[in-house]
Amino acid sequence: MQIAGRTTEVDADPVKPSTDLIRARTHIGDFELVVCTDGTYQLDGGAMFGVVPKTLWQKRAPADDQNRILLGLNTVVVRTGKQTVLIETGIGNKQSEKLREIHGNQELLPTSLAAAGVRVEDVDIVINTHLHFDHCGWNTTLHPDGSVTPTFPNARYFVHRGEVEHGHLQLDRDRVSYLSPNYDPLIQSGQMMLLDDDSIKSDPQICPGVSVELFPGHTAHLLGVHIESRSQHACYISDLIPTSAHLDPTWVMGYDLDPLESISQRKRFYQRAIPENWLVLFTHDHNTPMARIGLNEKGKLIVIATK
Repeated sequence: MQIAGRTTEVDADPVKPSTDLIRARTHIGDFELVVCTDGTYQLDGGAMFGVVPKTLWQKRAPADDQNRILLGLNTVVVRTGKQTVLIETGIGNKQSEKLREIHGNQELLPTSLAAAGVRVEDVDIVINTHLHFDHCGWNTTLHPDGSVTPTFPNARYFVHRGEVEHGHLQLDRDRVSYLSPNYDPLIQSGQMMLLDDDSIKSDPQICPGVSVELFPGHTAHLLGVHIESRSQHACYISDLIPTSAHLDPTWVMGYDLDPLESISQRKRFYQRAIPENWLVLFTHDHNTPMARIGLNEKGKLIVIATK
């Protein structure tokens, strides 16, 4: 991985991540950004890099003896001075014992938020870029008696209506990714706001300085989240570019429903993010949760700064 013009070695042991509860902090204009974590989890490297040969991707993301790579679960806290916004909520605590064993996830987000000084009662807005289980798990909390309640009782939740409709279809291709208790209780209570294409085009703003934009490909209704203050710009691009190892436009995931559209949307994103020097917030990069990106002398996309 290239950082500031130099090459850094990746830890040879991919299953020994840093355990810091706060992954990064920075400011965008008047806004404070804190990257909290639900911990790490492990997925098959081949699935994460699609048709890219392992001889190439393992140089950026070393695999263990089961071909799994280490991924982060990054929640971005945006403090605007008036509101506290969360982008994504990790895997949560509803996974079966078997899936927890497979993924090796740790359910750390409540502890991480507390370490950042964020009380669940103080969260005003939660934005889900899509509704896969590893992005909205702590929307709600599963209790020992089997009940499910909102993790953030005073927040309004936002997601694209198409994500809910797709999840309800329970298609063979991706039904394992959609867990109804992560979102249906919030819809039934009126706490989750359902966006659509027309509403996003006419008014993409969720609150002053925070807006959403469609970047389809991974799912048909994937949202990117823009954060803007005092002419500075950050973007949580979610699973369009899940980690800094996925910068190449063609290095898309096997999980993408429309990989050709993902390639097209990545190119569209870079056309703005690079010349405007956006801070890119990566959803699954545990070690590089945020970075500015650019091109090297050969025209290849690289990380040029980590803040």
